[in-house]
This record gives sequence, C-alpha cells and structure tokens, in this order.
Amino acid sequence: MSERGALRTRLDRLAREVAKFGAVGALGLLVNIAVFNLLRHTTNLQVVRASLLATFVAILFNYVGFRYWTYRDRDKTGRTRELMLFLLFSAAGAVIENGVLYTATYGFGWNSPVQSNVFKILGIGIATLFRFWSYRSWVFKALPAKEGLGVVAQGRPPVAPAESVRR
Repeated sequence: MSERGALRTRLDRLAREVAKFGAVGALGLLVNIAVFNLLRHTTNLQVVRASLLATFVAILFNYVGFRYWTYRDRDKTGRTRELMLFLLFSAAGAVIENGVLYTATYGFGWNSPVQSNVFKILGIGIATLFRFWSYRSWVFKALPAKEGLGVVAQGRPPVAPAESVRR
C-alpha cells in the first residue's frame, strides 16, 4: 500500500471514530441539557449545581456508549484503570464545561434560562474537544498492532524470525 493509501486509511478510520464519538456525544448532550433543564425548572438548585448533576448523568451515559460502541474494538483489559481515567478526564471536562457556565452566571450575571443554556452548550463544546483527545489518547487505548502487519501494509512480506530460517 502506498503512503497515500495508508494515509487515506488512517483518515477514514479517524473520520469513523469522530462520527461515532459525535453520535454518542450528541445523545449525551441531549441527556445533559434535558436533565439540566428538568432540574432548573423543577427544583430550587442553583444553576451550576444543576449543571454539575446533569453533567454527571451524561458522563455515565457516555461511558456506556463509548465503551460498548465507539471504542468497542479497543483494549478491554484493565477496566478499573480505564474507568478511573475516564472519570478523571470527565471530571476535568466537567470543570471546563461548568467553569464557562459559572463565569457567565456569576462573573457577568448572565442568568436567564436562554443565557444559561447558551453558556452550558458553549462549555460542553469546549470540554468535548478536551474529552475527545484525552479519551482516545489515554482511556480507550488502541490495541497494539499485530507483529508483521505494518510490514505487509507497506507492500513487503513479513520477515520470518531468525530461529525459523533453515540453513
């Protein structure tokens, strides 16, 4: 396979990954916004507290979607480590997401329902970029390539190990 073909294959894989991540994320966004607005209109919780609870519910929803659909072909060993890293990076994303909302609400006094939703979605957008990078880099790690596949992909047959070569 030429370098151009290999690049195209990698870009196609990345595009599929981004599409699956986006689909799970879009559903997570709906969960997040729905829970946020439900809490805002049915409880006396402050804006950022309602947002944090909604974010937590969406994080749980997204983990299931990412593990069992988006990254189902990734390494499944070390689930405890994976979950801990997922929660750590999700918490960092929650700080980013809710930091934007907090700044808008308490820093600038933008607290109407429309403004809260706009800044909630803006925060989610910024946090999503961080989460995509961290999840694919640290949490749902790619399985190591099988020995010899990289050589075959470059158009050359794999080389037999030295012990198995007859003299």
